[in-house]
Amino acid sequence: MRLELHRIFVNKLAFGDKTGVEDGTLTIDKKELLALISEDELLGKNLDVDVAMPGESVRIIPVKDVIEPRWKIEGKGQVFPGMISDVDPVGEGKTLVLSGAAVVTAGKIVRFQEGIIDMSGPGADYTPYSKTCNVVLLLEPANPDMDKHDYEAACRMAGLKTAAYLARCCADAAADRVDVFDHPNIREAMTSHAALPKVGYLYMLQTQGLLHDTYLYGVDVKKILPTVLSPLEVMDGAIVSGNCVSACDKNSSYVHQNNPVIADMLKRHGKDFNFVTCIVTNENVTLADKRRSSGFATKLAAMLGLDGIVITEEGFGNPDADLIMNCWKAERLGIKTALLTDEYAGQDGASQSLADSCVEGDACVTAGNANEVVVLPPMEKVLGVPNEANVIAGGWQGSLAADGAITVELQAITGATSELGYTKLGAYTI
Repeated sequence: MRLELHRIFVNKLAFGDKTGVEDGTLTIDKKELLALISEDELLGKNLDVDVAMPGESVRIIPVKDVIEPRWKIEGKGQVFPGMISDVDPVGEGKTLVLSGAAVVTAGKIVRFQEGIIDMSGPGADYTPYSKTCNVVLLLEPANPDMDKHDYEAACRMAGLKTAAYLARCCADAAADRVDVFDHPNIREAMTSHAALPKVGYLYMLQTQGLLHDTYLYGVDVKKILPTVLSPLEVMDGAIVSGNCVSACDKNSSYVHQNNPVIADMLKRHGKDFNFVTCIVTNENVTLADKRRSSGFATKLAAMLGLDGIVITEEGFGNPDADLIMNCWKAERLGIKTALLTDEYAGQDGASQSLADSCVEGDACVTAGNANEVVVLPPMEKVLGVPNEANVIAGGWQGSLAADGAITVELQAITGATSELGYTKLGAYTI
């Protein structure tokens, strides 16, 4: 498979009479965009669109999802297949990317596990989305008593439609850079780079229900058995988030589109190892489901003759059991593992970091302690509903001070401890 990402670099946002891009400025026809998202009768009438730029004294709260604007300009399928386009496979052809721009869905809360993006100050140091030029959708339900699942779906679709709309309106613009990715089919992969270890990526997706959902080609992933997926399909938008889970380690749609594990493994393919494939699996609630999915995922890895797999988690607590079960089952099949997770070690860092463990899990990368407490100073402008700071995960009653400052755990900051490594935290050995 061959995928070309035609990148247009966006460094400024503005409202104007026509949506398009020129000299790094993405201009947005606000009236046209509002008309587009207002077509959904599940959303209220007081919808709005605003912008937030890096370095501005702006806070966005609560944040549900972040999406990178894209549009397919050549090849099979279209962006966000199974969601706003047909179900044709993606991962090949040419896709336009508005790099540096992001669509942020915010406004009235869907579920308490949503987050905060500060565009400046100490909070900006913890979220990667303080560096993107953000088109912020301020959403509300048409009926305050609306079913939460319906409202989540409406917010999700508004974000995806906006991301596609922005990029589609720029489809005729010349790319600033074209990134080309080639990845072989499995038959070719199995006979290539004979001297290198065969490595795969076991991609755990949050699918525990109760608004903890992720979608693959429009299918709720909790309904699938683990399956094989080309890394280029992931890069081309086959996976989107429907999650209302803790903001710090939720894999937003933007992170799925720009998965750094896949990006790094593609760079090292043919040099350090033979990157054979991705295996997509789910995170479950019941023990039987955990056993079934971990058994199928590791069976696929063994059937492909993989020597090693990288395993990434999404979320914490209950999903730790899925992570560890995937680990020890793979290891006992002779497949070496490396784990990516984060920690919930208490505000003092002294508590047990994971809810489960095994002796085989001896190669583990941490994205940080989500319980660490930070103070976010007041911002001149707040997009959304500031008093949600008192109820979102990582906050508490009294988190929002009278002057607008917020005291929260990192858990409340969008992308702060991303278990895919799409984060601004780092570490070193002493």
